[in-house]
Amino acid sequence: MSSNFDFMPLNNIGASSSDQPLFTPPVPDTDLLDAYSRAVVSASEKISPSVVKIDVTHRVRTRQGERERQGGGSGFIFTPDGLALTNSHVVHGATSIGVSLNDGRTFPATVLGDDPATDLAVIRIDGAGLIAAPLGDSKQLRVGQLVVAIGNPYGFQYTVTAGVVSALGRSLRSQSGRLIDDVIQTDAALNPGNSGGPLVTSDGKVIGVNTATIMMAQGLCFAIGINTAKFVASRLLRDGRIRRSYIGIEAQSTPLNRRLVRFHDLPAESGVFVVSVETGSPAERAGLREGDIIIALAGKDVGGIDDLHRILSDLPASAQTEVAVLRRTEKFTLAIAPEETRQSA
Repeated sequence: MSSNFDFMPLNNIGASSSDQPLFTPPVPDTDLLDAYSRAVVSASEKISPSVVKIDVTHRVRTRQGERERQGGGSGFIFTPDGLALTNSHVVHGATSIGVSLNDGRTFPATVLGDDPATDLAVIRIDGAGLIAAPLGDSKQLRVGQLVVAIGNPYGFQYTVTAGVVSALGRSLRSQSGRLIDDVIQTDAALNPGNSGGPLVTSDGKVIGVNTATIMMAQGLCFAIGINTAKFVASRLLRDGRIRRSYIGIEAQSTPLNRRLVRFHDLPAESGVFVVSVETGSPAERAGLREGDIIIALAGKDVGGIDDLHRILSDLPASAQTEVAVLRRTEKFTLAIAPEETRQSA
């Protein structure tokens, strides 16, 4: 019996006259990486050679006498000759410091400067062939921006976590009791051992120094802005410590209403918002109030907390100067005499 059906080979079903394979070869993993993954991989690969694991030894007194206590944290090299940034609480009072690179090399290190008020410290690594991390500009950060954290949580070396900038302009109290202003909040997971490590953008530039988490909370992690760290590091290298004047406010950076900027012909579109004024402080005696916005101090423009800190670090204590303020829509100046630093900005 004959049939009227013609059969076509399976590999030609739906094909043109040219041969088409039934199965296509697997796509390489690199082609499957989405933009987010590529950004995290690129940033971590770029910054990892500059990240260091820090091991420290402290002498502590107990009822049984003195003994040694081991501790550690993270840091990152920011100059080719071996200068590295970390947290003050990682190296403060250490009797010995050693660092490890991700290539397996280990070196001794010494503290060049330590500032508990901002929880920052500069150490020198005695090694060759060191790679410096590129530093960014924390003023350019935006809420929601992708960030990557690299460190050594619980001793697990070169652990990479990623998240976003959750908020900007936060205040955080250091172990010295002083408020650290203009802190970056992120949900990139941090744990003990991450302290002092870099927070980087997708292009691999450091924009923060990881410093703290809130215990029993998830996704509440903080980093000191790299602009603050640059300033503190430069003063630590120059003087070995930070000399500060103090006016006695809790404050944060804030954008200015554009109408006020145009009306008063202001040079910057941001200032420092006074959250609170300490009782008996130079700020209170000068007449500063909660809600005021500082736009200049000692004749220098103040566009944010970093500017205010720089100016206060250059002002001699008890020197009478002027602070320019916006109060609602009014602009005026007040006479103020900063004092030797205590606990507030």
